[in-house]
Amino acid sequence: MIIAAHGRQYRVELPDGKTRLCFTRGKKSEVACGDRVTVEWAESDSAGGVITRVGERRSLFYRSNAFRQKLIAANIGQLVVVVAVEPALSPELLTRCLIAAESQGLEILIVLNKCDLSDRLPAALSRLKAFERAGYRVVRISALLGGDSLKPSLMPCLSGRTSLLAGQSGMGKSTLINALVPGAGAATREFSEALDSGRHTTTRAALYRLDADSSLIDSPGLQEFGLSHLSFGEIERAFPEFQPFIGACRFNDCRHDREPDCAIRAALDRGEIGKERYAAFRAITGK
Repeated sequence: MIIAAHGRQYRVELPDGKTRLCFTRGKKSEVACGDRVTVEWAESDSAGGVITRVGERRSLFYRSNAFRQKLIAANIGQLVVVVAVEPALSPELLTRCLIAAESQGLEILIVLNKCDLSDRLPAALSRLKAFERAGYRVVRISALLGGDSLKPSLMPCLSGRTSLLAGQSGMGKSTLINALVPGAGAATREFSEALDSGRHTTTRAALYRLDADSSLIDSPGLQEFGLSHLSFGEIERAFPEFQPFIGACRFNDCRHDREPDCAIRAALDRGEIGKERYAAFRAITGK
């Protein structure tokens, strides 16, 4: 299994628990943290190995634009998006992450961090109301308080799953990882040294074991999240509150804009779809 990734270099965990450095052939890599791979070993143990095959995936979380795609994690069952009381979350970036997760059939959890900043908490909760009304779970935490404070609220949500931790920079994701996984900082430094010849750059993704049945993949902070790999219909279906009304419009190719007898707009007028969520859908699909 790939447990850490940087460029075309990977740290692979073997069945006996040992890890080895591996590479891919060619300039283009189609491997992600969490992938199960077949490796061809070099004659010298110190030379590492070459990844020759990627196993079948249960899921693949990635972003894309018109020119390229960026693989983030494979074979995960849950996306955990970390937002914070401060700095202010980006509803559009959060929405795009949720769409990518919904398209892969992942469980979704939104974690609101830095809730100890009580004077700014109401504004953060207000920004998340539209997502809660759409059915998403929101868990409030303060990662700075340490691992014990997270056990009642967060750990049950992570148990028995492989989860991907994602979010904007500055949301306290690293603090959360260190609170959940003692020694994670040291492990990250080890991965970075092994994967980038000792230059101490942050790995693009790294997998940590919470227990025998639970794992957490950390990923770098996001500034953007392209969805070029998804069709209009896939984005439409990725809004859970839209699903009861999909297919009920007068026109099969309805864009839910100005068309007559649009079931989505009718549900919006009745208050069954939130205005913020509909606006986000139009901002992403309306060209």
